[in-house]
Amino acid sequence: MRETKYWTWHMAAGVVILFLLGLHMLIMHMGGITQLYAPHGGEAISKANSLFRDGQLFFTVTYILLLGVALYHGLYGLRTILFELTLKPIVEKLITVVFVVLGLGLFGLGTWAAITVHAIAITGARG
Repeated sequence: MRETKYWTWHMAAGVVILFLLGLHMLIMHMGGITQLYAPHGGEAISKANSLFRDGQLFFTVTYILLLGVALYHGLYGLRTILFELTLKPIVEKLITVVFVVLGLGLFGLGTWAAITVHAIAITGARG
């Protein structure tokens, strides 16, 4: 029953990733066509437009959300693949612990980076 819940979260994370990456592609890679979040004109990846987006709380929250669901989706998927090797229960438990610690560490680092970039953008990129 517990694994079914985790697998359901894995599938839901995939749907969220699909939505957020679609939004990312629309803004960042089709920005010249859509002109979404490019108030300074030109390329979506220009420094002025990047600082504008980084200063928006919406983008900071979506970056952190995308990071969280991508880490969960990827690490849980890799864990599931490794468990198909029919490892000993102690090895499976060790893999789970390593992935949880690794995932939380990477999430913490990524969240810190997103919040720092947001703060830098708000101060006018003066650092």
